[in-house]
Amino acid sequence: MSFEAIVIGGNFAGLSAAMQLTRARRRVLLVDAGAPRNRFSQASHGFLGQDGQTPAAIMREGKRQLSLYPNITIRTGKVVQAQCDGDEFVINVEGAGEEKAARLVLATGVSDTLPEISGLRERWGRSALHCPYCHGYEVSGGKLGVLANHPHSAHSAMLIPDWGATTFFTQAQFEPDEEQLVRLSARGVRIERSPIVELLGDNPGLDAVRLADGRVLPLDAVFVAPKTAMASSLAEQLGCVFDDGPFGPVIRNGDNKETTVRGVFAAGDAASAMHNATLASASGVLAGVHCHQSLVM
Repeated sequence: MSFEAIVIGGNFAGLSAAMQLTRARRRVLLVDAGAPRNRFSQASHGFLGQDGQTPAAIMREGKRQLSLYPNITIRTGKVVQAQCDGDEFVINVEGAGEEKAARLVLATGVSDTLPEISGLRERWGRSALHCPYCHGYEVSGGKLGVLANHPHSAHSAMLIPDWGATTFFTQAQFEPDEEQLVRLSARGVRIERSPIVELLGDNPGLDAVRLADGRVLPLDAVFVAPKTAMASSLAEQLGCVFDDGPFGPVIRNGDNKETTVRGVFAAGDAASAMHNATLASASGVLAGVHCHQSLVM
């Protein structure tokens, strides 16, 4: 085998896993398709030491630092196939052939499916946001909305008032129960039952939303949790088991980040229901450390 470990995915989780394995002096291949989930965001926030940097800049610097180590190979490409062959794993990189290793780390991420609302997709990551801890401070003090598209939306709406005056748009899909209504009222959240049908303003900014009944309400940002799917089929190809997360499937993994397939580790958004830059990086560290220990033990 040319490599002892192959890390698939070069975002925060994959880079962090590769760093641990590389510093353990193992022969590592990092393959990155170059289409990270956070490519739509102008900046990464809440990531200690990197607050306000663009995700692309963080990843670029991470790859630069990794490239200083002689035992890592960094390749741009899409891994289209992965399988177990005895005691090793074989991957196929599109247009570049096969590579083999004793261990795999899947940091392949997820893809987002947004509600079909006019103007929403164009503003994704700018004024249509998924996480108040990542982007709430930047829109604080404005008129904020929470778009209900999953059963936990009311919980999200209870948090957002810490950043600004909040309206909860039920979208005629997720009506709060009595207890939720009491809590939302206590937090000063306004309930709007006419669905949003269009986002208005100079893209990527947001000035207002148009409702199904024709009214136009001023709004500076809207929070929405997208439905997620695996960005890659590799975990399925390898036979990994999935769990049902609140927004989509999650690769099942233990405290050591190993999946249900021995020798395959998973990190980042594909392996966790909580999505955050710091958490992704931390899970990559765990995956890299335990992947190395599995090679030793």
